[in-house]
Amino acid sequence: MDSSCEVQAMPVLCCFAALLSVWALCQAQSDTQLPPGTPAIQLRLAGDKRKHYEGRVEVYYSGEWGTVCDDDFSIQAASVVCRELGYVEAVSWSPSSKYGRGEGRIWLDNVHCTGQESTLAQCQSNGFGVSDCKHSEDVGVVCSQRRIPGFKFISTLTNNIESLNVQVEDVRFRAIYSQRKRIPISEGYLEVKDGGKWRQICDAEWTDMNSRVVCGMFGFPGEKGYNTKVYKFHLLLLLSVSILNCTGNEASLHECKLGHQVELKGNLTCEKNLPVVVSCVPGRAFAPSHALGFSKAYRVEQPLVRLRGGANIGEGRVEVLKNGEWGTVCDDSWNLKAATVVCRELGFGSAKEALSGGRLGQGMGPVHMNEVQCSGFEKSLTECRFNRNSLGCSHEEDAAVRCHVPDMGFKKRLRLSGGRNPSEGRVEVLVEKNGSLVWGTVCSESWGTIEAGVVCRQLGLGFASNAFQETWYWHGDGSADDVVMSGVRCSGTELTLNQCLHHGKHLQCPKGGGRFAAGVSCSETAPDLVLNAQVVEHTTYLEDRPMYVLQCAHEENCLSSSAATATQASYRRLLRFSSQIHNNGQSDFRPRAAHHSWIWHECHRHYHSMEVFTHYDLLSLNGTKVAEGHKASFCLEDTQCEEGIEKRYECANFGQQGITVGCWDTYRHDIDCQWIDVTDVMPGDYIFQVVINPNYEVAESDYTNNVLKCRCRYDGHRIWTYNCHIGERAMQWRQTGITMMDTSFTGILSTH
Repeated sequence: MDSSCEVQAMPVLCCFAALLSVWALCQAQSDTQLPPGTPAIQLRLAGDKRKHYEGRVEVYYSGEWGTVCDDDFSIQAASVVCRELGYVEAVSWSPSSKYGRGEGRIWLDNVHCTGQESTLAQCQSNGFGVSDCKHSEDVGVVCSQRRIPGFKFISTLTNNIESLNVQVEDVRFRAIYSQRKRIPISEGYLEVKDGGKWRQICDAEWTDMNSRVVCGMFGFPGEKGYNTKVYKFHLLLLLSVSILNCTGNEASLHECKLGHQVELKGNLTCEKNLPVVVSCVPGRAFAPSHALGFSKAYRVEQPLVRLRGGANIGEGRVEVLKNGEWGTVCDDSWNLKAATVVCRELGFGSAKEALSGGRLGQGMGPVHMNEVQCSGFEKSLTECRFNRNSLGCSHEEDAAVRCHVPDMGFKKRLRLSGGRNPSEGRVEVLVEKNGSLVWGTVCSESWGTIEAGVVCRQLGLGFASNAFQETWYWHGDGSADDVVMSGVRCSGTELTLNQCLHHGKHLQCPKGGGRFAAGVSCSETAPDLVLNAQVVEHTTYLEDRPMYVLQCAHEENCLSSSAATATQASYRRLLRFSSQIHNNGQSDFRPRAAHHSWIWHECHRHYHSMEVFTHYDLLSLNGTKVAEGHKASFCLEDTQCEEGIEKRYECANFGQQGITVGCWDTYRHDIDCQWIDVTDVMPGDYIFQVVINPNYEVAESDYTNNVLKCRCRYDGHRIWTYNCHIGERAMQWRQTGITMMDTSFTGILSTH
């Protein structure tokens, strides 16, 4: 390593960041098997007004960003660029700096690709840096909007779409004694690691904007003043540093500009100054508590902005509430400033990443905001300027964020033991018992996917893929076999397992721990099923069907209870409809039951991979159930897929069942059990409700969009279904009159 990285403080920070960037670049490149000697590069799309899937081609090579000349460039070369960035293919390419002139080196000229290369570095060219072009010849590309299924992009450097996800490990808070037992630590001396030793820095010309950046990188939304009398000057090792000039929008200190250098006196103390002390304001969800953590989960009341579809705390697709309806944000012009406004508004720190292209799943409903422009200091995303016209934006362009979150010590009180990999195992909890801390297991009674999801999120392992009520095949720590937590019931919003309802000190677990202890397996991605509301609304109708042709449906409990005494010649009145179920998540939806354990139904002569896949209910206006139905997943398959995505699942010949990402499964109105038996229902106004995956049998990234509700009017002969909505808006109807809530930010938002 260059010795210059070992001398003074700010060079330490800069070199540290540079080394992390190089390491991340190497990691990204190592994920793809390339021929030996292939240069390590990274690509990005940049330039003036553009969509996220188009722009000037820029190449990172030898520690520097540069451009590509348009000489001999072709659609084959454009295809290599687009695939390397995670898009299915190239649509076109543009010469003569259509997206503006770049800066720096022109790395590649006379590029010749066959179209089969894995990276642009494999294409023939004059060689890196060998060019006779000017930036007026910078080439640009337009990629298909479709992402490669399963493509995992690893961002390594900061640009206006992606940002470097750097965990700065050489900066910390050093809390005074009275603050050390509080979680999280939000105040203390700012210390920088230099030469293996932690050193404080002088507060000469230190600004509130510097403190704002420090607080943001440690997961806190803002800074505040502190009691200077508490901090007494200690003759500790101090660091000679250059003045930091932060604007307040930086994601971490290493992005701030450097000013002049501060000189230290011979005794290594700050003349007329004290070491830097930073005090931060934690978000309400992370309010300081004693070392055991906090007892209650924080729930935001009527927020205007929320995150959905994220695997971990502080990340997700950005959604905004307008006129009582949640919608998404288009990624045009989406950047770290806007992302940071979202993060701080929700009680997190600054944004680590501003994600585009529906990277954290696609939303539904309207696109409320487009071309968002924030200064970075707004209190809410709704205060930023934006374009109300979202023409041309689709949910494939949904914006998302990853935020810095405070270190709450969540991972220290929970662990997975005995699994084949770090993402699975028996759940073991650290609790206080007889005055000491001991590890123990969790009773598996009532243990399900929701509880497993809280565990995975607490450990930073993403989503729950499975919840286990028997773990005899995982040999955990023998000293931790005793049950220390029972009766666990989670809502899914908790940050820690301890926040879930449980029995406390009075344990009740008849089966005991050991082989019956709770277990989980976690995954970085999850499916997300969403019903097409329009298909349901447009296909509902009534059919009177004789009982003698409904025997199979009767055997599968698809008729109301009065059918048990009905004669074969009688008729049942059925509310029929079609359902189209899309997988908008990031992984395939697969039945939990293994292929060999599916249940054969002789009457219909098919297998059920899930005994209850959907619930169909007719409710009165006050929510009372007046009729019901259910649908087993006798055939989960890819009926149709979006362009560029291949079908993977087909039920024929006892084939594998599931729904691929970007595909949908259609249950037609004319198949058995695709109905509600309304024979005994009186005329009137009702709520028609459909719930997918009602028992949470399969883990999803978002369960709030699994519910569809419609207004329904029945006159005894005909039925009208209207005003169908998905998700939380469907749950927000008032019981009287089914009036939609009108929580709007109309008048708050400004446009440009």
